[in-house]
Amino acid sequence: MKLAAIDCGSNAVRLLISNVFEMGDWNPFIRKADLYRVPVRLGEDAFVRGEISKERAKDFIHAMAAFKSLMAACHVDDYLACATSAMRTAKNGPDLIKQVRREVGLTIQIIDGSREAELITFNRLDGRFLIGNFLYIDVGGGSTELSLFQDGLLKASQSFKIGTIRIKEGLVSPKRWVQMKQWIEGHCHALTAISAIGSGGNINKLFSLTNNKQDKPVSLKRILQIHNDLSQLSLEERMVKLGLKPDRADVIVPAGQIFTNIMQWSNIQQIFVPQIGLSDGLIHSLYQKKLQAKTA
Repeated sequence: MKLAAIDCGSNAVRLLISNVFEMGDWNPFIRKADLYRVPVRLGEDAFVRGEISKERAKDFIHAMAAFKSLMAACHVDDYLACATSAMRTAKNGPDLIKQVRREVGLTIQIIDGSREAELITFNRLDGRFLIGNFLYIDVGGGSTELSLFQDGLLKASQSFKIGTIRIKEGLVSPKRWVQMKQWIEGHCHALTAISAIGSGGNINKLFSLTNNKQDKPVSLKRILQIHNDLSQLSLEERMVKLGLKPDRADVIVPAGQIFTNIMQWSNIQQIFVPQIGLSDGLIHSLYQKKLQAKTA
C-alpha cells in the first residue's frame, strides 16, 4: 500500500509518500517513495505577527491543493496531516485549517508539542539505537522536541519553544534556554554514556557538510567547527559557496546553535543523523492505526 504524511511546519510544508510492504506477522517494510517540500514559512507570520497573513495563507492553500493532486496521481491509499508550532501559535490557525478542509478537502490536525514529540518517536530505531542511551533531538522552525531513549525504550520527552525561525526573529528569551538546559541536566547528567540522534532538514544539511558516511556518527567537535564556519559567512556566501537554498541558508546557523547547545549541556560527544523526522513518524503512526482497525 501507499501511505502519505503532510507535515505543516514553521519553516516549510512537506509531503512524504511511502511504500508500505506488509511482511510476515504484520512486520512492515516502509520505504520512502517521494518527498515534496514547499518553503511556505508559516512561522515568519505566526511568531512575529501572531497570525498568518492573507498572502501566506493563500500560498499554504495552493500547496495543500498541490499535495492533494500529487497524492491522487500517486494513488495514495491514506494520509495523515499535522500542523505544528506555527499553526498552533497563529490565532487564525484553526480558521485556516477549516478553510483548507472546505476548499481543498484535506483534513489537517493542529497538534501540541507533546503530541509532536510522541509522533516523532513512532520512528522505528534500527539496531544501532536499541542498546544504550540516546537523546533524540528534532529541531524545527518553531520548536525543539527532545526524547530520551534507554535501550530502545522512551523514558522522557519534552517540547520547547526554541526553533530556528524564533531565534532568527529574536523571539527566544534567555529563560527558554535555561528551561531547556535544566531539563537536560535533570534527565541526562546521571547517565554515564549518551549519544544523540538528530532529525530535521538543518541537521541533515549540517551532516552532509561534514562528508561523513551516512551510517557513521559525527562528533560534537566537527559540528561545532561547521557551525563556526557557517557563522562567519554571509547569507549570500552560504548560498553561493555552499549551494544552500535561501530558506535553508538563513536558519542553518540558529539550528547549529540549538544542536551544539544541547550536545554540550548533555555531555554528548557524537550525533547520528539517520534522516528521519516527523513525516516518517506520521507514516508509522498511520500504519499502526490501519493495522489496529484491521485486527479489531
